[in-house]
Amino acid sequence: MNPLCSRCDKIVYPTEKVNCLDKYWHKGCFSCEVCKMTLNMKNYKGFDKKPYCSQHYPKTSFTIVADTPENLRLKQQSKMQSHVQYKEEFERNKGKGFSAVADTPELQRVKKMQDQISNIKYHEEFDKNRIGGEGSPTDAYGNQALCPGSQPPARSLSHNYDPQPAHSAAAPLPSSGGKRYRAVYDYAAADEDEISFADGDLIVDVQQIDEGWMFGRVERTGQQGMLPANYVEAI
Repeated sequence: MNPLCSRCDKIVYPTEKVNCLDKYWHKGCFSCEVCKMTLNMKNYKGFDKKPYCSQHYPKTSFTIVADTPENLRLKQQSKMQSHVQYKEEFERNKGKGFSAVADTPELQRVKKMQDQISNIKYHEEFDKNRIGGEGSPTDAYGNQALCPGSQPPARSLSHNYDPQPAHSAAAPLPSSGGKRYRAVYDYAAADEDEISFADGDLIVDVQQIDEGWMFGRVERTGQQGMLPANYVEAI
């Protein structure tokens, strides 16, 4: 049995039948609901199971939702939930994006250079403050007094002394009659031309290099080299 046309309610025969939008139409009846322009399967637009041309296709409009107390509560709840999820994600991924840096010889060299530069800057600031009247007090022999935990004075390169690496002799060398000092603190050599000594060691053959540094020999070990003046006292 042949169906009826959705437009004119007349019988649609197979030779003129158009099956679209779940309905049957005559080819001439398949037209725009507004302007009645004849349509085909390529240029029609369906809305609410009715054909329209592109010019008269109904435009969908948006409705404004009022900020009711319930909507505001849902909005705040959604924002809090997003914040909680973000924090959980952050805590879960924290530390995953960082990789350990290998302590290569090059990095060790750069680190040592940075430490030396920092030490030089520290001593420059210390010397400036000392010249400005804010320096540490000196002892009875004119040497800078040392507070527990403080650093030895920065070494000045303005003198003509050519430092040599500290060395130890097979047996202690006899004193040549130079000045004698006694160590009042332990000191560990920081450079190859310095000497290490312990509290109470005798330092002999002492020569004053500049205001903060001396050259001498540790009587106990026989090592000779540079030493900070504020770690010893004259005897």
